[in-house]
Amino acid sequence: MDAEVRKRFGEGRAASYIDALANVPLDRFGMALVTRDGTVHEVGDSREGFSIQSISKVHTVTMALDAIGDALWERVDREPSGDPFNSLIQLEYEKGIPRNPFMNAGALVVADVLLSAHERPEQVLLEFMRARSGSTDVGGDEVVARSERESGFRNIATANFIRSFGNIHNDVDAVLDFYFLQCSLKMDCVQLARSMQFLACGGYCGMSGKQVVSAQMSTRINSLMMTAGTYDAAGDFAYYVGLPAKSGVGGGIVAVVPHVMSLCVWYPGLDGKGNSQLGKYALHRFTQLTGLSVF
Repeated sequence: MDAEVRKRFGEGRAASYIDALANVPLDRFGMALVTRDGTVHEVGDSREGFSIQSISKVHTVTMALDAIGDALWERVDREPSGDPFNSLIQLEYEKGIPRNPFMNAGALVVADVLLSAHERPEQVLLEFMRARSGSTDVGGDEVVARSERESGFRNIATANFIRSFGNIHNDVDAVLDFYFLQCSLKMDCVQLARSMQFLACGGYCGMSGKQVVSAQMSTRINSLMMTAGTYDAAGDFAYYVGLPAKSGVGGGIVAVVPHVMSLCVWYPGLDGKGNSQLGKYALHRFTQLTGLSVF
């Protein structure tokens, strides 16, 4: 599959609205999968770190559900948006309640929840990501975080807009700083695939030996990824790939085969919806070749 994907290098475009991501070369591809017993299979540039961006939203919503449980759904909905990930349109009609925790508006509310729940939320996030991935070197990329802040006018507007409806409780700048930190985390395909293993194992994390969430909650998080994890392309992604997944504009996509394995692919060229063009193709070919799908 690696050779098959590499023949198509150059397709898509790197995220241009974040300066630190704009110049990532389109000759990088990595893929890793982690089975229930922790066995890793990998190919290509699977050990090269990249900016995980919105993939982090899977982890922060998991942390928020652990912190306040179903009370989260009083502040964020669980519906597909049908709009781009950075859209403001629905917030006006729905009085500051984002459609789901994976669009930027929803992730900002989740960030606010974590700021209220933890005295040192940044450290708690890093500890969570390191425990899930089994890697103590996971951390933020200061260049990317600064670039996010300097170009994040829409996120700044979104956070203030939600605050006007009373759905952000903490200082807006603090919420944004946390959000930019989570998006700037740098990880590789192996680390990310390991960090998602708990969603393939009924909430049990083999990296840390801990039950992160209940089996029922892991099923619900997977369902959120299936319906909203690839923004306004979720329906097409379900049709084309058939796995719960979460993408990020850094070019990564994580996916889960429930009760079997977790996966991560990375190719920095994005399609028109903000999803990795060849990452999506690689997952499509993976499900074709293996027959592994939730359908």
